[in-house]
Amino acid sequence: MSGVEIALGLLLAVVVLAALAQRVGMAYPILLVLGGLALGFVPGLPAVELDPELVFLLFLPPLLYYEALFTSWRDFRFNLRPILLLAVGLVLMTTVVVAAVAHWVAGLPWGAAFVLGAIVSATDAVAATAIAERLGLPHRVVVVLSGESLVNDATVLAVLGVAVAAVVEGVFSFGEAVFKFVVGGLGGLVVGLAVGWVLVRLLRFLPDPVLANAAVLLFPFASYLAAEELHLSGILAVVATGLYAGRKAATAVSGRTRLQGNLFWEMAVFLLNGFVFVLIGLQLRDILEGLSGYSVAELALYAVLVSLAVVLARVFWVFPATYVPRIVSRRIRERDPAPPWQAVSVVAWCGMRGVISLAAALSLPLVTAEGGPFPGRDLILFLTFSVILATLVLQGLSLPTMIRALGLEDDGSIEREEVRGRVKAAEAALSRVDELSLEDWVREDTAERVRALYDYRRRRFSSRYAEDGSGGEDREDPFGNRGREDYEVRAVAYQQLMYELFRAQREALVRLRDEGEISDEALHRIERDLDLEESRLEI
Repeated sequence: MSGVEIALGLLLAVVVLAALAQRVGMAYPILLVLGGLALGFVPGLPAVELDPELVFLLFLPPLLYYEALFTSWRDFRFNLRPILLLAVGLVLMTTVVVAAVAHWVAGLPWGAAFVLGAIVSATDAVAATAIAERLGLPHRVVVVLSGESLVNDATVLAVLGVAVAAVVEGVFSFGEAVFKFVVGGLGGLVVGLAVGWVLVRLLRFLPDPVLANAAVLLFPFASYLAAEELHLSGILAVVATGLYAGRKAATAVSGRTRLQGNLFWEMAVFLLNGFVFVLIGLQLRDILEGLSGYSVAELALYAVLVSLAVVLARVFWVFPATYVPRIVSRRIRERDPAPPWQAVSVVAWCGMRGVISLAAALSLPLVTAEGGPFPGRDLILFLTFSVILATLVLQGLSLPTMIRALGLEDDGSIEREEVRGRVKAAEAALSRVDELSLEDWVREDTAERVRALYDYRRRRFSSRYAEDGSGGEDREDPFGNRGREDYEVRAVAYQQLMYELFRAQREALVRLRDEGEISDEALHRIERDLDLEESRLEI
């Protein structure tokens, strides 16, 4: 069986398993890993290896870029303190705790134990977002979880690089490690912002949607490779490029480009995610082949204790990191009151691991600088897989029950912001209609028809959250025929008018977003409707 046939078969498995996950109401990453695990033991199926370089170069940049592209900069900035406490502080604590358990229980040398601790400290962006959003969690919980998983990969790889160097070369310098971490992180951010700046300006010269989206597809890889070539954080570079591009995309590209790009990214990211999660499950068979020196009971004990260390380290970190700063600082308390303990509990429990951890484990060198084997490499691989399986499957499956028991639900904040944005967009259109009605090319009856449409829309959304729920009386269909004027002339004039109104609405929405009155997520929802309206108008 050729590699192409295997890849196509796995993609078919991704579609089937994801469809099954929808039918049973389960987050698809969980079922894909379990499906891959089952496929790995099918007799006669060739071994499928997960190439770590393939993950870091081809899979990671587009997945991180897509997550960052639709991350609200306003929400990310507001939650930067809890995100950094998780993405930096929790990573370091988990590394130390897991290293201690792996050394004292599993007998790994301290250097190899710290390598394992760093590897299993990275939460998975895809799993966290897929599971959290499907469960209808409060918006802020989703923002913190996705922000943590976007940033902590850079911390993990920096710590892992230092730990691996200490094992392979036998040399460790704390000062050099801190210097590389700070310079690599800040440098990666600068490179990412520079690439994002170039991307946005390039898109202004590419009105064709196909060319524009082809350019967008290449930029995550350009950002990652540019940073890595300079020995900086490629992950933070990709995240910075995605955040910047998402911030500027509302005015940088046309509606047709966004619609085409969104559809492409949704499909591509789903296939990449699915492929990676199935590949994770397929790795267990090969991993077990290198563990002939351990009994099943020993491996099970090590897997349980290391997984417990990962889970409990997060629980014991999240609660103090949430409440202690507010107890100590009055300014933090006033600016950001303490969240309910139910939401904190979900953040503490929602620490799924995924492809970054497994790819990092697979990328470990086989030998040290002295020519000896890398200590405990096979055991590190097995324990990494065990942590992924335990956190992704056990925590992922238990989250719905936990959330129902805690009484958590979506707080509706994005929906309220969306309604506000729609009202303001309709008011901007009405204001622009009044300005353009004086133009010779705008017919009076056309302006009235459009004014009636947007006035109805404004009243409809203004009353959505009214106590009586009334939306006002329905008006006559604003698109009704009036007279026998030449259709083509009227159509062109109507299209020109609508293009002006779409532009006015987008400018109003961007202004609201920039002023912090609505989030990027609310803007994207309204923007998509405007893009769809514009595409229908062009047809």
